[in-house]
Amino acid sequence: MVNTNIDMSRHNESRFSSDQPDELKNIIEAAIMVSEEPITVERILGMFTDATKPERATVKELLLELEQDYAKRGFELRCIDKAYRLQTREEYSPWLARLSVGRPQRYSRAMLETLAIIAYRQPVTRGEIEEIRGVAVSTDIIRTLQEREWIRQLGVRDVPGKPALFGTTKGFLEYFSLEGLAQLPTLQDIRDMDTIAAELNMNLPLEDKAIDRPDDENDNDDESTAENDTETNPQADRPENTQATDSNTEKPGLKSRLHET
Repeated sequence: MVNTNIDMSRHNESRFSSDQPDELKNIIEAAIMVSEEPITVERILGMFTDATKPERATVKELLLELEQDYAKRGFELRCIDKAYRLQTREEYSPWLARLSVGRPQRYSRAMLETLAIIAYRQPVTRGEIEEIRGVAVSTDIIRTLQEREWIRQLGVRDVPGKPALFGTTKGFLEYFSLEGLAQLPTLQDIRDMDTIAAELNMNLPLEDKAIDRPDDENDNDDESTAENDTETNPQADRPENTQATDSNTEKPGLKSRLHET
């Protein structure tokens, strides 16, 4: 809860000095806590007046201190595409998952393959995706990935027909708790779609593991598992790794570290 007492806030701000590291760290921590999305260093600096604005290097140093402070806590500070957020730790997900009300989201093999190709080969056209997979890509799969804000059109390829070029979004990084695309599993480490799903903590429908069907036969599965989740669960599009105040607990197992921003 944010204290909105204007008079008291102005009084406290007038007493603040950027050479008070403990107080500055508390302000940064509070900002990360209440932010609805990962917060950048620039946004943190934007909270201060010119007279009290700390040095950028000081803010980054305090962010590293906060990461160390949370080393033995139930939540951690993570860097997502040069922005920071608090989230619950992966090792506690078995307990926290029992607080979740809805069923886990499930994704078809066709959707996961399409998303993986876009992530690794971007920018890529639909025709190139189909050439790699060997089957037609369902329009519903592309539409669902766009509605989830995991992919977006980056432009068009300068060839006859001007096919759309697709790439991943910041929402993709946030959802799968990636600092950047460099954190994706290397292709040498990937053996099959089940391995990718395990890396990204995604559930594949059992029927898609057992048999390989054309995408047009999988459309209903994608709509019922991914699109319907969006309609019935307003939190379905939010990142599985949550801020410390949330209870959603599905998290990819990727090592946490803070990069230069």
